[in-house]
Amino acid sequence: MSAVRAAPGGGEIPVQQLIHRATFLARAAETARGRLANTRDLAQRLGPGLITGAADDDPSGIATYSQAGSQFRFGLVWTLLLTTPLMIGIQMLSARIGWVTGQGLAANIAKVCPRWLTMSLVVLLVVANTINIAADIGAMAEAARLLAGGPRVPFIVGFGAVCVLGQVFFSYERSVRVLKWLTLALFSYVAVVMVVHVPWRQATAESLQPWAFLPAGTQLSDYASMVVAVLGTTISPYLFFWQASQEVEELQSRPSSRHHSAAERLAPALAGAHLRRIRLDTWVGMSFSNLVALCIVLATAVTLNLNGVTNIQTSGEAAEALRPVAGGFAFAVFALGIVGTGLLAVPVLAGSAAYAVSEVFSWKASLAHGFHEARGFYAIIIAATGIGALMSVFELDPIKALVWSAIVNGVISVPIMAVMLWIGQSRRVMGALTMSGSHRVLGWAATGIMAVAVVVMLLTA
Repeated sequence: MSAVRAAPGGGEIPVQQLIHRATFLARAAETARGRLANTRDLAQRLGPGLITGAADDDPSGIATYSQAGSQFRFGLVWTLLLTTPLMIGIQMLSARIGWVTGQGLAANIAKVCPRWLTMSLVVLLVVANTINIAADIGAMAEAARLLAGGPRVPFIVGFGAVCVLGQVFFSYERSVRVLKWLTLALFSYVAVVMVVHVPWRQATAESLQPWAFLPAGTQLSDYASMVVAVLGTTISPYLFFWQASQEVEELQSRPSSRHHSAAERLAPALAGAHLRRIRLDTWVGMSFSNLVALCIVLATAVTLNLNGVTNIQTSGEAAEALRPVAGGFAFAVFALGIVGTGLLAVPVLAGSAAYAVSEVFSWKASLAHGFHEARGFYAIIIAATGIGALMSVFELDPIKALVWSAIVNGVISVPIMAVMLWIGQSRRVMGALTMSGSHRVLGWAATGIMAVAVVVMLLTA
């Protein structure tokens, strides 16, 4: 039979044409299955770097980027372009240290620094993280209040409890899955940019020549302070400790790692594959982080600054200010993003503090352990989150909290980065897997720029 009658039109379709259509559909289905498999493979390869990058855009960071956009329009976009490669370089180093040594960053710092210096850095890290947790939980509660109404305190207690219980009762694998899903909250800021009109020609011109477009009456000290704030928000010590420790967790959870000795694992063939995975993970995570930061700056620049709103102090104020100028959808999406990013960032802040303290005191430190196996580790998580929530209940001034957190982070970031580079170059610690020459240049450039930023911050604080 050479033809088949088609029911809809009443005409006849040649068998050959039907065969072509069937072949096309089969190929399309095969291509779709292949792309889905590739997507799943990519999702499995992403983990510590993706989560670390997403946690960098916490509610406190959102407040900083919102202030940058509302006050200086597009005049600080260049800082995000500058910090992206620096951020990638320093986070890749922290991940490399964790994977190669099989220990977290604090344990490695203790190998090369006097105990008093290691303890001082860890104590300051815990203090800065706790203040940051307080600011983040307060911002989440304010965003929830704007969306649902009611008092702040129940939201503070609820968010604090969710963050603690999730880390205490979830296994490492489940915690990672939840945190990966929470990274999707950051797409809310991409959505905001899509629903507002961005004058791309103006944004590009002001980004390339910010000095020519600064608002009238701008003080150089105000601009310098905001530059420092953006740098300090994108390159933060808690991110170093978290990603290094997460690589250790990944190492211990992978069946392939358990079947190989340390010497076999660090052999060129196996090591190369894992280091490429770390590079991909970190590049994707940090690029995504700064893309979202860029979206926040653009969104607040075109909706707030161009409508005369130039003094945003918190992420909640930014969300509320969006409502009359960008509409209810942009407001709701922005506010929901604050809650989602906070639920991601608070466990990272508390967890990085717990890893650091536990490593210094040689306690068991792993989300794979139950509470009774790692009581000290979970006690730090509970204490940091609980104290942060309590500070929020007593309405800690969010601006003072951010200033003090930035100062403490600034004080410890430069020495920690310098020690990390020292470790990364040490054959005694890293064996044959020391940093490459280009990675060293990038790392020292990041450290030098942060050192200058800290000096400026202390002079203008």
